[in-house]
Amino acid sequence: MPEQIQSIISNLRGFGVKRLAMLAGIAVLVMGVIGIASVYLNRPAYDTLYVGLDRADVNQIGLVLGEAGIGFDVGADGTSVLVPAGTTAQARMLLAEKGLPTSANAGYELFDNVGSLGLTSFMQQITRVRALEGEIARTIQSISGIKAARVHIVMSERANFRRDEQQPSASVVIRYAGIDAEKSAMSIRHLVAAAVPGLSADKVTVLDSSGNLLAAGDDPSNTSAARTLGVEQTVEAQIGDNIRRALTAYLGPDNFRASVKAEVNTDTRQTEETIFDPNSRVERSVQSVRANENNNQKQASTPASVEQNLPETQATATDGPQSSSQNDRREEITNYEINSKKIATVSNGYTVTKMSIAVVVNQQRLTAILGKDATPEQIAKRVAEIQKMVTSATGLDEKRGDIIDVSAVEFIDGLDGEAIPQAGMLDSIGQHAGTMINAGAFIVVVFLVAFFGLRPMAAALTAKATPALAGPSFDDVQRSLPTPEAMAATDSAAIGTLPGTRPGPTPLDDLRQKIRPAPQDRLARMVDLNEERTAQILRKWAAQEVAV
Repeated sequence: MPEQIQSIISNLRGFGVKRLAMLAGIAVLVMGVIGIASVYLNRPAYDTLYVGLDRADVNQIGLVLGEAGIGFDVGADGTSVLVPAGTTAQARMLLAEKGLPTSANAGYELFDNVGSLGLTSFMQQITRVRALEGEIARTIQSISGIKAARVHIVMSERANFRRDEQQPSASVVIRYAGIDAEKSAMSIRHLVAAAVPGLSADKVTVLDSSGNLLAAGDDPSNTSAARTLGVEQTVEAQIGDNIRRALTAYLGPDNFRASVKAEVNTDTRQTEETIFDPNSRVERSVQSVRANENNNQKQASTPASVEQNLPETQATATDGPQSSSQNDRREEITNYEINSKKIATVSNGYTVTKMSIAVVVNQQRLTAILGKDATPEQIAKRVAEIQKMVTSATGLDEKRGDIIDVSAVEFIDGLDGEAIPQAGMLDSIGQHAGTMINAGAFIVVVFLVAFFGLRPMAAALTAKATPALAGPSFDDVQRSLPTPEAMAATDSAAIGTLPGTRPGPTPLDDLRQKIRPAPQDRLARMVDLNEERTAQILRKWAAQEVAV
């Protein structure tokens, strides 16, 4: 290890300052590319927090989220705010504490900015409707899966020349994700109807952001047919559970199948009954009347004589007949209150009118219980016992017309449970396509950077340092210079080759002339290397020429 480090250090020293600066720049560039690629490809997914905001709300929301340490992003249109996935609920709770946003779905805070001076009744009514719409929209958005909502309410209005009052109505537009839109639409209809005075659920229309109608008109869940069907399904499920609880411990969960069909009557019944009890009486009033009468009657009679016919003559009266009577009467009247009982019964429940049950038992299980030598009579007896058990568990009534059938048959292997559809390869690939693309792009970037950046740099650091091109030494330059003897021999050889003529330059001489520098250039280079030694050599050459 120390030798390798020393080799790397020596190689770095041999590169020079310029090459080391280039290597450092390449390393910084490679690390920067890898860092940017990792941050860009692995940045978190964002969910929409709010849409349709004013610029002021966007700025305030950004300040609050930044202070709380929650990352956020602003949409390209500048009116939507996005936060990392998983922090949507936390961000909304934080913004709700700060009263943000103030411009989206304005509620009763509209009255904070409304002055009472100069405010007409029409403006007050409009402000009230707007506030009610905003509050209902906020409540709808709090439902899980509802991303955004808008509510429009038409309040009832009574005109002077209109006989009938206009009924209120409402329409709701929602944007949802990951929920059953139809069930949520039914819940939203009842929510809006309960929040607006005089509004019924059938007057509320719900649409989605794509323009699809989710709910309108009468609620299909409130019809008599739907209620009857729901009650039948509930009764059948309860009876099926009773059968499973009774047979599972004996046969096992996979060795029998039960099917129940129940007919129920969900008609509303009201019964009024009055009962009189003649044996139970109470004196209500007693009236007694008593009468006692005494009557005496006496009459005088005038005699019939001549004196009655004489004028101014009074006839003397004589005693006539006399009578007397006595009457005594007593009367008593007693009124009795007869005991009565009045019963009024209102029933909104249901009554099972008929029930049909079919149970299929695995014959192999019965054979295993009774033994391999079980006879058909024993199996039939055991089936009868199971039928008796099911009858007791379900409350079967033969007088009502209920039917039960228990049979022992051979079950087909592999059909014990419902087949669960497995997700295909294309579905899995489509679900993880984004993650796979990001991972593949990151791997490609790292490979390219390592192959074209790190690999050459590592090879340069670990390779042996190439010795620098050093110039020729002074001795080499001195040996390369032509001596007087060599020059004389060369001239004589050239003259002897072609007597009487001056030899011209051959192609080989031209090549040598091009490759080998001229004597003047070599002498100038020699002077640059060492002036004193060059002067000594020149003196030596001059002395040799004088001696010759």
